[in-house]
Amino acid sequence: MKRFLFILLLTCNAFVFSQTKVGGIVLDDSGSPVAFANIIFKNSSEGTITNDNGRFYLESDETYNTVLVSFIGYETKEIELPQKVNYNMEIVLVESTEQLKEVVVYTGKQSKKNNPAIDILKKIWAKKRENGVRKFKQYQYDKYEKIEFDLNTIDSALIKSKLFKGLEFMFQNLDTSRITGKTYLPMFLNESFSKVYGDNLIEKEKEDILGNKNSGFSGNQAITAFVEDLYSDYDIYENYLKFFDKSFTSPLSKTGVDTYNYILSDSTYIDNKWCYNIIYYPRRKNELTFKGDFWVNDTTYAIKKINMQVTKSANINWVKEIYIEQDFDVVNDSVFLLKRDYMLSDFSFSKKEKSRGIYGKRTTVYDNYQFDNPRPEVFYKTQADPYDPRIFARDSTFWKNARLETLNDDESGIFKLLDTLKTVPKFRTYYDIVSILGSGYIEIDKWNIDIGDIYSTFGFNDAEGVRLRAGARTYFGQNDTWRLEGYMAYGFTDKKFKHGFSAKFLLDRKTRLILSGGNRRDIEQLGLSLTSTNDVLGRSIASSSLVTVGANDRLTNINLSTLNFEMEPVQNFRIRLGGSFRTLSSALPDAFSLDYIDPDSPTGISSEVKQFDINTTLIYTPGKRTIGYGVERVNINDNHSTILLNYTKGVSGFLESDFDYERLQFSYRQPWQIGGFGRLTSSIELGKTFGEVPLSLLSVIPGNQTLFSLYNTFPNLDFYEFVTDTYATVHLEHNFNGRLFSRIPILRNWNLREIVGLRGAWGQLSDENIALSSPTNIPLISPEDQIYWEYSFGIGNIFKIFRIDFNFRGNYLDNPDARPFGITGSFGFKF
Repeated sequence: MKRFLFILLLTCNAFVFSQTKVGGIVLDDSGSPVAFANIIFKNSSEGTITNDNGRFYLESDETYNTVLVSFIGYETKEIELPQKVNYNMEIVLVESTEQLKEVVVYTGKQSKKNNPAIDILKKIWAKKRENGVRKFKQYQYDKYEKIEFDLNTIDSALIKSKLFKGLEFMFQNLDTSRITGKTYLPMFLNESFSKVYGDNLIEKEKEDILGNKNSGFSGNQAITAFVEDLYSDYDIYENYLKFFDKSFTSPLSKTGVDTYNYILSDSTYIDNKWCYNIIYYPRRKNELTFKGDFWVNDTTYAIKKINMQVTKSANINWVKEIYIEQDFDVVNDSVFLLKRDYMLSDFSFSKKEKSRGIYGKRTTVYDNYQFDNPRPEVFYKTQADPYDPRIFARDSTFWKNARLETLNDDESGIFKLLDTLKTVPKFRTYYDIVSILGSGYIEIDKWNIDIGDIYSTFGFNDAEGVRLRAGARTYFGQNDTWRLEGYMAYGFTDKKFKHGFSAKFLLDRKTRLILSGGNRRDIEQLGLSLTSTNDVLGRSIASSSLVTVGANDRLTNINLSTLNFEMEPVQNFRIRLGGSFRTLSSALPDAFSLDYIDPDSPTGISSEVKQFDINTTLIYTPGKRTIGYGVERVNINDNHSTILLNYTKGVSGFLESDFDYERLQFSYRQPWQIGGFGRLTSSIELGKTFGEVPLSLLSVIPGNQTLFSLYNTFPNLDFYEFVTDTYATVHLEHNFNGRLFSRIPILRNWNLREIVGLRGAWGQLSDENIALSSPTNIPLISPEDQIYWEYSFGIGNIFKIFRIDFNFRGNYLDNPDARPFGITGSFGFKF
């Protein structure tokens, strides 16, 4: 009885929010699903297309009594709707018996000639640079955006489950998605209002955020950064649209004719403009493609309306549905401007029809367009402060005027719901668990500290044996202007305590002037990175790897103290100036000696280095986006380049420092999104040390004796196998994102992803530096005679989380204990 009342409640709710709803499955006369069939309300332009499994859902605010179902090769079927809400309909199409002389079916590798839809596409390509704001010298407009997260597929079984016992009040106001027909409960809402200015003559654009409002998990930087990265801007006229770090072929792309089937379906007036309707769907499964339709004007060939839905067979994880629709407004006879952009993503562990998940929805509305109002170039260089506290404290009057689309009852209720949930202990417990797993820290709100990082609690290496670590940090909020952090560790074999402590202070928010310093006394696996770092709390995974290849005994005792100033005078350009003093000695001298010639020592040999360095570092990260304005910020994206230039001056005599030298280092890392062929990551590192230094201060080509795939390392090199004072390295890694495997029938359904890698290193080691470190018990070899190189083949997305790399060594096979082949792997949650 209660189940019946619950369904009745949902049905009544449906009548309130929508006039007509219809959903079900389309089959052929043999009972097989008909994918990409066209579903449309009769005498309207509102419709949808069935998915790969023949299922569909269609909703309208208008009242309709009939739907038309059609597909090439089948007779069009007219279905009467007995009521306003019609779920679980089963529609059977019958093969057409007529000779359709004027219709050409485009599937597989059929000819693309004599297809009127493709003729229209060619005109869209020719006109695309003339449509929208590109037609004007300057432009400006208002932009309102709301991002919402909802729990979906809510039924009585979920509500009555132990998981939500005591939280039943959450489900009092459920709604139904007009895209999928599933019930959902809003849990998070972010609103922003901004003004956008652009100049096509000088190719400049800037966006000034005037208001921002959060509900839900606004205090959690990890969640907020995820939301920011989730919905980046896109242009449907581009060849590829990037979502979730994947490049989907746009249906308006010039390469679309090789990816999609196009059918000219209909034509009618929309806003007094004659428009053609073109249906498209993919030629092959398991590629990053859409299905849907669009309406295009017959004279300007500008898009009036488009909807795109990612096919279920697309090689993307944790996302069951992606649906996009855009509407364009007619300004005059030749100008169509984007009016509304809507995107829905259904995140789920499974792509099964009844699986539960989370909706992520973004709605962007554009209005108040103005054109040809020139401004000086300096106007675009002056950026408003996006973290001005006034932006986050706008009153209800501001939002009443700023919302270009009013909130519905569910969206308005999110603020009240979340305020109530925060007072419920059970919900708070759930939130804390998710926060701990995401950040690695346990929040102690009473004392304003976090305990962690919990993922570094346990470790092992040859010097310490089993290692336990505990740490803490101050945390008053995500935008703290200062932060203290530290840890203690204990090794059960060497029976020694280790520690690390750091302090950071944001002195000026505008220039991001930061004073930082700290001390660390620990055991470290050096030589895992060529570029010098002075991170007092950073510790490589190789320092505590449970399983390694060969002996992991080339470890170093390090006592490091640092003091640094850092500023960001221009966005994404950082300048760091600092000093460091370190003491270095071998943690296992019998296996790994850091001895060097020292005429001032009574024995003529020293085992410990004391070194004071002055460092100047320039870092440029164009395209990098961050969130927050405190002393620590969270990165939003990883698809930006990084250029680093570092100068180190070693000073002898000061604080008993041992060596006087200079080091110059350069690195450049660049990810390349190569359309539908995946992503290439490249990096180059160059460096040279001027002066004589011992082994502990030389540049070691990064080896990797762990079983983990670590970018910028050489998995077939042992630690300290190559030592240099002059070096150059190159790393190339390309992830095809399943582009090749999707064409192999046996592998197609596994959604595997292919990765290839190529790595090379060249270096020199002077005779003077070899002589200085001659007492060491390891060979001092540099890859000078020929470039050392490796290559690898990898398979990713195994069970959606695992990756395996097969690594091959190209040369220097005569080196002591050289490894010609190795297997490494990694795991993680990636789309």
